[in-house]
Amino acid sequence: MATSGQKCGADGPAIACCASLLALLGLGADAAHAGALCAIDDRDREVCLEQPAERIAALSPGATELVFAAGAGEKVVAVVAYSDYPPEAQEVPSVGSHTRMDLEALVTLSPDLVIGWMTGNPPEQLETLEALGMPVFYIEPRDFAGVSSAIERLARLADTRDEGDRIAAEFRDGMAALAERYADAEPVSVFYQVWDEPLMTINDEHLIGQVVSMCGGVNVFGELSRLVPRIDDESVLAADPEAILAGGMGEENRDWLTHWEQYPSLTAIERDNLYFVPPSLIQRPTPRLLEGSRLFCEQLDHARDKR
Repeated sequence: MATSGQKCGADGPAIACCASLLALLGLGADAAHAGALCAIDDRDREVCLEQPAERIAALSPGATELVFAAGAGEKVVAVVAYSDYPPEAQEVPSVGSHTRMDLEALVTLSPDLVIGWMTGNPPEQLETLEALGMPVFYIEPRDFAGVSSAIERLARLADTRDEGDRIAAEFRDGMAALAERYADAEPVSVFYQVWDEPLMTINDEHLIGQVVSMCGGVNVFGELSRLVPRIDDESVLAADPEAILAGGMGEENRDWLTHWEQYPSLTAIERDNLYFVPPSLIQRPTPRLLEGSRLFCEQLDHARDKR
């Protein structure tokens, strides 16, 4: 699916800018993609390609992981900052960050499919790419089924369905087994910290909130209306969770947890229930969420054992 337009960015630079980018792409404003390979993206739009995607731009670390999981890693020609998994992704040219891409660098790489982050990439930049004739496939899995579905849909567009369907099935089956194992687990009140300044958590609708519930946890902020609410220390003290879990600024940085040690009256501190989860395992909607969920569940088991 392609659209046409004359603006190269949100501020509407000269039409000549678009002409030069179109020349790099070898596409006209009326270029369209319609064919046998079609999939519905997470904006409920049908995206169709005349032939399998061969040059894919993944515009978030999670999108990069999902494309590799779909068996199309060798087709990725552009990523953004922090696209560090799998290791091969670090060898792919980066075109900026997920919040601001270098469009000229991206266009020069001539992608025939762009994987956009629905709420993370600048809308005006994705719209510009569509105006230049590039198919943009928006993804943002909001539940476990959405992760496996994203892999399957990307594999369809890349014509790598054997590998993609296999990985999707492994993830789906693994999460189902984990849910069955913890279906009758004793509840543990949990505070999950997703950021430090400002202090932020997640509600029950968030993907991480769904992991908390699956593992038998009771999210002390689960009923808040926002997916990622801002809170303060006083709110955590009032909720008095039995366990505190957090990621951090890096895969091994536990500094966010040490902050809570200044509050010895917290039940989580009294029972030594401060647990670290590497952020890439729990905060990206990718197959590695299964590994992160297993770790999360095991840590709540440790909390139960300390009663």
